Amino acid sequence: MRKKAIKVGIAYNAYEPVSLKSKERLSEESVEQMAHQVGDAVTALGYSAIFFPLKKSFMGFFKRLSQFKVDVIVNLCEGFCGRPQYEANVAGVFELVRIPFTGNTSKTLALCQNKNRTKAILKSFGLPTAKSKLMTSADYVLNLAFPLIVKPNSEDASLGIYPKSVVFDQKNLSRQIKKILRKYKQPALVEEYIEGREFNISLLDGDRMEALPVSEIDFSRLPEGMPRICSYEAKWFEDHILFNSTPPICPARISDSLRSKLQQTALAAAKVMGCRDYSRVDLRMDENGRLYVLEVNPNPDISLNAGYARALAAAGIDYKDFWKRMIENALRRKERI
Repeated sequence: MRKKAIKVGIAYNAYEPVSLKSKERLSEESVEQMAHQVGDAVTALGYSAIFFPLKKSFMGFFKRLSQFKVDVIVNLCEGFCGRPQYEANVAGVFELVRIPFTGNTSKTLALCQNKNRTKAILKSFGLPTAKSKLMTSADYVLNLAFPLIVKPNSEDASLGIYPKSVVFDQKNLSRQIKKILRKYKQPALVEEYIEGREFNISLLDGDRMEALPVSEIDFSRLPEGMPRICSYEAKWFEDHILFNSTPPICPARISDSLRSKLQQTALAAAKVMGCRDYSRVDLRMDENGRLYVLEVNPNPDISLNAGYARALAAAGIDYKDFWKRMIENALRRKERI
């Protein structure tokens, strides 16, 4: 198939500011910006780019897909109708209608969406995670050591994670669990809080999966008394003090031995969860040098100003060349359908 004949569909969640009910959903605006950045890369490669914004009507989205008959989909969808839990369902539709798409399978997206289940899988393969408990009520006394961090079990993009998510006593633990249950309508994951350094390792799949240069979050500028975490404000609000107090360093200034250990742990975690194309693994290292896998993210932000693109640049990989590889990966999968 000649390059000029290839039609690339770019599927993404449309940004609808009128419908926003929470400041937390402001992160959706970045998805539309990312879609246009990807579109520029796709057209620079000589492909034909067609945009498919996913709005409130999934049937309208699906009819447009059927009408244009694209060869491959760049899947940037992170949910449906503001619910990240439907992220896997969107990918599942592409699988059912046999349209090859970039990124991870519906199975991997669904597994990684459930933090508690991900931890259980990682642990079963001997990978290190913090001790934790899934809570559907705040009435139990946990056999976990304070401090603890409380987060929604099935959200992403740091939704529901704020400085007050780190708790030091039973009273505040109960308060945070109740808040998660009430606001997010899902169980709360309570983990032992790992004080230490935080690293992100972006992974790129081609002929084989490889780890890109390690990134570290610099917590040294955080205001005194603030927990060393990447909260929702730190991730999304550029004018917030926490955003400016948690800059990433990529490549991280670490020893070769630590770099190798981080990358090998991240690769193992991604493979265990069935990741393909691109993903990111977040890890913590405590004061004794022990690593803990915090999260396997099979659908990280891949906009030009985000961590994944930063890691690509550190590895000397051009953004459009990355998309060329992803599209070629998907087209090879099409040949096997």
